Amino acid sequence: MRTAVALSELVANALAAAQNSGSLPPSGDAEVKIEIPQQAEHGDFSTSLPLRLARATRMAPLAIGEAIVAALPANDLVSRAWVARPGFINLELSRDFLRRQVTEIRSAGESYGASDAGVGAHVQVEFVSVNPTGPLHVGHTRGAVIGSGLANLLEVAGYKVQREYYVNDGGNQMHVFNETLYARFMQAAGRDVPLPDPAYPGEYLVELAAQLYEELGDALLSTPKESAIAELAPPALAATLELIRKDLEDLGVHYDLWFSEKSLIDDGQFDQAMSVMDERGYLANRDGAKWFLSTKLGEDKDNVVIRSDGGGPTYLGTDFAYHYNKYLVRGFDRVINVGG
Repeated sequence: MRTAVALSELVANALAAAQNSGSLPPSGDAEVKIEIPQQAEHGDFSTSLPLRLARATRMAPLAIGEAIVAALPANDLVSRAWVARPGFINLELSRDFLRRQVTEIRSAGESYGASDAGVGAHVQVEFVSVNPTGPLHVGHTRGAVIGSGLANLLEVAGYKVQREYYVNDGGNQMHVFNETLYARFMQAAGRDVPLPDPAYPGEYLVELAAQLYEELGDALLSTPKESAIAELAPPALAATLELIRKDLEDLGVHYDLWFSEKSLIDDGQFDQAMSVMDERGYLANRDGAKWFLSTKLGEDKDNVVIRSDGGGPTYLGTDFAYHYNKYLVRGFDRVINVGG
């Protein structure tokens, strides 16, 4: 950034010198925009200033560029400057300048490149957030790298950053996971219990159920199914999250908070978010379910936020509550969701 500013000042001084000498006519105020060329052979930086001055000066852009290049003052920043069609000035940095940057970077250490652009702003970056129903696969690491890298850059720019993993521990996928876990647990105990439909087919659930049976023994075998699932679910969730956490830490990705979706229900924030939407006329009861009237906002269809027959919130419903929490409860200035 500092290099671009210095180059902008250099070209602006050359323009003023060319106008003072009569090589170029007056052109009024002209902002010198410095850009990085798309092709390396066009130099380290370039400016389209000649193109933008053509109308005001009534001169050909190439002639304007030549006059500006000829008026460039002596400096140790640029080793070569030349004009290229249709009216660019290309700039190549000097080797002496580049060598000095190594010393500056080493002296600055980890603070090199830092700025105060985001000072005072609190930003949340939520990324990966894979359902805690099994281990990560390599595709999930794309979002991990993007989210973690973005959070690091924001922090260097002065923002206060919260890195967050949204744990989907309260939805239908967890219900299917727990039902499958129960069947695998009973099978590990030698009981002929079929898998539910739908079920999670992963081999990791067989191993997890066997591990839980080894730890808990036969105590749950005579327990009613729902009570047994209530006992199995917490350690299974903890084990799955630990697997995910370890994979991410091996990748160098760390979080400030693992936020529970279930907490939104338990703390009443889901109901609060629905009340706000209802008060503003965006909810309706239809066919036993509660619908978000997204057609009012331009979508071509409405969407269910609470399923019929006591089926509980949909993903969209808890997402509303989660963003209600982000903005209105925790007060983030900006939230960034890295999609999978």
